[in-house]
Amino acid sequence: MKIILVMSYMIFRLSEKELNKFKLAFTFYLLVQKNTMKKLILFLLLSWVALPSHAQKQKNDNRFTGLDAELNQVLETWNAAGFAVAVVEKDKILYSKGFGYRDYEQKIPVTPNTLFAIGSSSKAFTSGLLGILREEGKLSFDDSPIKHIPELRFYSNEMNNLITIQDMMTHRTGLPRHDLSWYFFTTQSRDTLMQRIQYLEPFAQVREKWYYNNFMFLAQGVITERITGKTWEENLKEKLFDPLEMNASNAMIDGLKNGKEAAFGYEVKNDSLIKKMDYYDIAAMGPAGSINSSVNEMSNWLITWINGGKFKEKQILPESYVKEAMSPQMIMANSLPDKEFPDMHLSTYGYGWMISSYKGHYRVEHGGNINGFSANVAFFPSDSIGIVVLANQNGSPIPAIVRNIISDRMLKVEKTDWNKIQKEKADEAKKQAESGRAESKSIQKKGTKTSHILAEFTGDYDHPGYGTIAVLLDRDSLFAQTPYEKVWLKHFHYNIFSLVGMEDGKVDTTIVSPMQFNFRINDLGEIASLSFKAEPTVDAIEFKRKPKEIAVDKETLEKYAGEYELAGQSIKFYLKEGNENTLFLFVAGQPEYELLAIGKDKFSLKIVEGYSIEFSEDESGKINEATFTQPNGVFVAKRK
Repeated sequence: MKIILVMSYMIFRLSEKELNKFKLAFTFYLLVQKNTMKKLILFLLLSWVALPSHAQKQKNDNRFTGLDAELNQVLETWNAAGFAVAVVEKDKILYSKGFGYRDYEQKIPVTPNTLFAIGSSSKAFTSGLLGILREEGKLSFDDSPIKHIPELRFYSNEMNNLITIQDMMTHRTGLPRHDLSWYFFTTQSRDTLMQRIQYLEPFAQVREKWYYNNFMFLAQGVITERITGKTWEENLKEKLFDPLEMNASNAMIDGLKNGKEAAFGYEVKNDSLIKKMDYYDIAAMGPAGSINSSVNEMSNWLITWINGGKFKEKQILPESYVKEAMSPQMIMANSLPDKEFPDMHLSTYGYGWMISSYKGHYRVEHGGNINGFSANVAFFPSDSIGIVVLANQNGSPIPAIVRNIISDRMLKVEKTDWNKIQKEKADEAKKQAESGRAESKSIQKKGTKTSHILAEFTGDYDHPGYGTIAVLLDRDSLFAQTPYEKVWLKHFHYNIFSLVGMEDGKVDTTIVSPMQFNFRINDLGEIASLSFKAEPTVDAIEFKRKPKEIAVDKETLEKYAGEYELAGQSIKFYLKEGNENTLFLFVAGQPEYELLAIGKDKFSLKIVEGYSIEFSEDESGKINEATFTQPNGVFVAKRK
């Protein structure tokens, strides 16, 4: 017994390295003992003392006392399905735990290994790849992105000439978000999204103001692809996921859907109903926010940043890049101390990180949101502390609340009841939103009608920087369809319609967008376009109408072909070899016009708005004239 007590005392005083040596020597000792009971006693003693696990460390660290109960209260307050959290210090995970459910319906709990979509917390990974390429001498942050993507163009020549890779990394190109361009007009083609950039209007001069923009992180991912000849996803796995032992992490929606322990995303309806949401495929916009990971694997990412780019003594990110990336590169907004929190101030941006002062401590963090998921990844480089919170609740305040609760404990500063404060703010914001809806109703002009019958509003409405909105008539209602979503257009007043969401194929009047479609009439009195305020900092985005084209066979089109006389000038309608299902118009001194069939005997000019042509036939049924309707009048061309 004395031997056991002495050994217990000695073992508790050993370092981890010495303990490992002791375990090896003592195992050998057990093997040479003949007394079975003595073997058992000593083996049990060794097993007991050799438990420096996360659970034991967590239990002995008073900074975590009562934390589980506090975080469960957060889960209850916000009626959330679940979340996971991990805390690292220096190169160790001190605390990692799941709360609530990854599958709320089946009551399958969240664990530290549960996969969540981390949204824009992905951005630091994308910029990190550029940091590695810079270290390899393959680019400079002062390069024009056009150097690496020759076909890239911005809205103006000034932007083409001035914008650098660093401007894109720090959100200072002068572009606002334009997120609806990729969110509602989804595509798997990065080239398609890149082509849209030249049509996206800026709101400020280059480097004049900070404004968040996902397209610029897409462009960083494309630069990585062009330099390496590999996809952004392949670079991510090879240069970051694999060396950081982030083996379950991935950057594709299928990777989340098919993950061994993946969370479903949820939203809260009517403040009480937890409802499952469909996964959103961010598709080609992946470099801006498509990573799926767990708090345990994201802890390795935090450890790397806390330790100057090193993980397990291996330099993953260049140390010089790490210092630069977590240093202020652009002022985000004025952020002065207030009376309530005098030691919380500054608001700046590095490379994929937001930098501020939290109660006198230097904080680096980035949030993330995508359908059904919210995230926050944060660290305090001077304190060697990191916190990651991943939630399967849509647009949730939980990650920031939990981050702050744990920050107060880890930094040993005065605790703030963040859960209570944020709930009060959310309740007040809800009241203001309801008041705003009431004011919006008051501007409605009752009893007004549309200028045209609803059928005349139908067609495809196109914007080169966004995509195509199809306006459809179903029974007595108009609907708008994008590649991602279909909404009901509810008449508001005149030619203005409100956008009402749909659930399971049915109109849900509780989902009303603050945006409205405003249909414009051209000089001919036709519905010519629709516009809506997609960006608060620029004018309404206008989508030009293309009437629904109908298919006309070659035999019918041949009836219209021939020469006609218009005001003493000869014009010609004809078909072309290899394109027999399209009618063309030629007027001397003008370019060739391709015509679109939009009705019986009726055509419009494909590339010119406000012009239409309608053919007429004589008593024998032969086409004898073509009536041109255009902004300066109506003209009749007689067939020769």
